[in-house]
Amino acid sequence: MAEPSRRRILGLGLMAAAVTSCGPRRPDAAPAAHPSAGAAGAPTAPASTPPGTAGPAADGHTGPTSERSRPGNADWEITDPGPDGAIEGFADRVSVLPGEPFGLHVSTPATAFTVSAYRMGWYDGARARLVWRREHVPGGKQAAPHVDPATRTVLTGWQRTLTVDTAGWPEGAYLLRLDAEDGSGRRYVPLTVRSASTAGRTVVMSAPATWQAYNEWGGYSLYNGPTGGLATRSLKVVFDRPYDYDHGAGLFLVYEAPLVALAERLGLPLAYTTGVDVAREPGLLTGASAVLSLGHDEYWSPEQRANVVAARDAGTNLAVLGANCCYRRIRFEPSDLGPDRTVVCYKDAWAQDPGHQAGAPATTDFRTGPGADPESSMLGVIYDGYPVDAPYVVTSPGHWAYEGTGVAAGASFPHLVGVEYDRVHTGFPTPRPIEVIAHSPVVCDGRRSHSDTAYYTVPSGAGVFATGTMRWVEALEARGPGGGRADHGIDSHAGDLVRQVTENVLRAFAAGPAGRTRPAQDNLDAVYGTA
Repeated sequence: MAEPSRRRILGLGLMAAAVTSCGPRRPDAAPAAHPSAGAAGAPTAPASTPPGTAGPAADGHTGPTSERSRPGNADWEITDPGPDGAIEGFADRVSVLPGEPFGLHVSTPATAFTVSAYRMGWYDGARARLVWRREHVPGGKQAAPHVDPATRTVLTGWQRTLTVDTAGWPEGAYLLRLDAEDGSGRRYVPLTVRSASTAGRTVVMSAPATWQAYNEWGGYSLYNGPTGGLATRSLKVVFDRPYDYDHGAGLFLVYEAPLVALAERLGLPLAYTTGVDVAREPGLLTGASAVLSLGHDEYWSPEQRANVVAARDAGTNLAVLGANCCYRRIRFEPSDLGPDRTVVCYKDAWAQDPGHQAGAPATTDFRTGPGADPESSMLGVIYDGYPVDAPYVVTSPGHWAYEGTGVAAGASFPHLVGVEYDRVHTGFPTPRPIEVIAHSPVVCDGRRSHSDTAYYTVPSGAGVFATGTMRWVEALEARGPGGGRADHGIDSHAGDLVRQVTENVLRAFAAGPAGRTRPAQDNLDAVYGTA
């Protein structure tokens, strides 16, 4: 299918196509702005901590009072964002270590606003905890964005509104909530407070590069421009702008927050990072028990991929809880606000990329030339297409991943496969032994195929589990006949399956190299009739 159609399916509706039960998530429009009232180098906001919540250990999960046992704050969720341009902002860091400051760039016509930092998790179902708040921050409308004509990159040039000190903030995934004090609007700004060490922990690896690829704030993304087609899309996008989806949260709430809640509820030792950090720090994953790639993790740099593969080959398990993972090869470049804040992906126009002309890898699909390196050598599965909406079909009910589910061979769960899917395909590099445990028939644009959930193991002992469907993390929310918070009509039966399988995988992977006790039993001859 043509790239513009893919952008409409994946971007504007956030997978909310015709099968969606909860409706599309409305993108926020780019603001009309005036010169900013903020200024670079504004005074640092005091790192005030809400009463009764101070004192967690640095990793957020140990110490006299566990972070996870603290009371949550259910008021974190934005239900009425207000009109476009009422308030919006971005952080000048994708992630920070605990105690590191970051700048917040906010635009609002309101005279003042409040910023609240919520750490996302389980918190007995509240799903977030208020860690820090600053009230009465002076507001100001920032300048209108402009577009670099060479790369069609949206640039804000916004001034820093305030500096935030994260002293005392536990590691984790955060949403900063901006509330205009006149009540006119509310928006999120995502941030990761990352872990300096991942040894002995399960690593939640957020995917902000993919969020940014789909971000249409200012009228441009890596998929689309004003004409609605490839001819006017951006060739580079920057983190120096707000996100337009889910009231500024990017893709976090759909593809990551449900997994964060489950993992925190299970009480596993967790570390938090982003794909940007994994690319930048070769040793970051040293000693990690497992790495989790979440629901939509499409855009990877070669450095990120090499570092994840090195971790796998040293015994770190890998769980791919989505589909279309590691499909686009990107390059990080600096922006005016710092290093690694520009995502470069020329795609089919890779030959025009000055970076490639200077010797950098082509920013196109990993499986295509020049320098083809199909993602299947790391994932076991390979992206096979979109759009699909199909039942998930269990074929190996005795596999350890299905323990406690009660499923039988042929058990079917409607709508769980979609909108993109992966399969095992030995026409591409495929690690062996590999075991297909769900083999779900799909019809993709008139072509018959299958979506596969697969598990393989490597000599280091590491296990790699791939769900084969992009809806996996979303389905963690399905708790009723209409799907609860999950879209697409996925019901509670599918939700129960996904929650139990995910728990089984996370617990097994947290215990160490899974292949040592759970080696894959290769079954491709039986499934595909080919060696």
